[in-house]
Amino acid sequence: MLIPAKSLLVKARAKKYAVPAFNINNLETLQAVMSAAVSMKSPVIIQTSEGAIEYAGMDYLIALVRVAAQTKLPIVLHLDHGKDLKLIKRAIDSGYTSVMFDGSSEAYADNVRNTKLVVKWARTKKISVEAEIGVLAGIEDKVSVVERGATMTDPKQALEFATKTECDSLAVAIGTSHGAFKFAEKNHPHLDLPRLEAIAQLVKIPIVLHGASGVREDVLKIAVHYGAKLGEARGILDQDIKAAIFRGVAKVNIDTDLRLAFTAGVREAVADSPSVIDPRKLLMPARLLMTEIAKQKMKLFGSAGKA
Repeated sequence: MLIPAKSLLVKARAKKYAVPAFNINNLETLQAVMSAAVSMKSPVIIQTSEGAIEYAGMDYLIALVRVAAQTKLPIVLHLDHGKDLKLIKRAIDSGYTSVMFDGSSEAYADNVRNTKLVVKWARTKKISVEAEIGVLAGIEDKVSVVERGATMTDPKQALEFATKTECDSLAVAIGTSHGAFKFAEKNHPHLDLPRLEAIAQLVKIPIVLHGASGVREDVLKIAVHYGAKLGEARGILDQDIKAAIFRGVAKVNIDTDLRLAFTAGVREAVADSPSVIDPRKLLMPARLLMTEIAKQKMKLFGSAGKA
């Protein structure tokens, strides 16, 4: 069943686990995530970015998720990294149960003003609003920030922002980044846990961690073996995700890990089955690998069995 995100995230923060939030662009990715959620009895947040909407169409994505949500599991349909206010308003009016306004790259006063506007719209529909303060580096769909443009979240400013905007959850920048290349130093997690602790002591609403994919080595090896050129791709260590959840993170976003699994599965299928032209057979390995990834995240975040 489709529900707003707020109640799920408040419970998750209180119980020290996180709800997984997976970005989807197509049917196979959604099927993989839902298969994992049903198997693990986990609540789940299905996210569509502005890029996904541009690719697949908002109406198609909403229809897919509504079918998937015909289950007793609590499901959230969330707009991720909404920057276009008109698109956010359309999502609110079209059936999304949660939206994010990402004004992190704007001037602080503009971010506050526009977040308050989105909160006002959302309250009329009783849906949840995620906001962001601090800027993550990296590239993901329509989000592109070079390293020098990234800024860490200031704890006191985060409290002021949450109080002024009355948002339901807050995405913070503590060292993660979008994309498959998380850090300049190999195998260094770079999560600023003391900063997160300071934020969590002041900000009592659920905290969101973006750019948190792990970039699993085994999946990376499959993709590279079958021709992917991914260089020094690397992600966040599992123990650092656990530490962040223990310190107040209630929602963890995953996109790159699913993209990598999809790419590895498709490349392997195409290479190993040169006579196959049935897209269902070529996409099935990717769907199965994404399901495995989603299950692993639910175990790691502690959401398994919480539905």
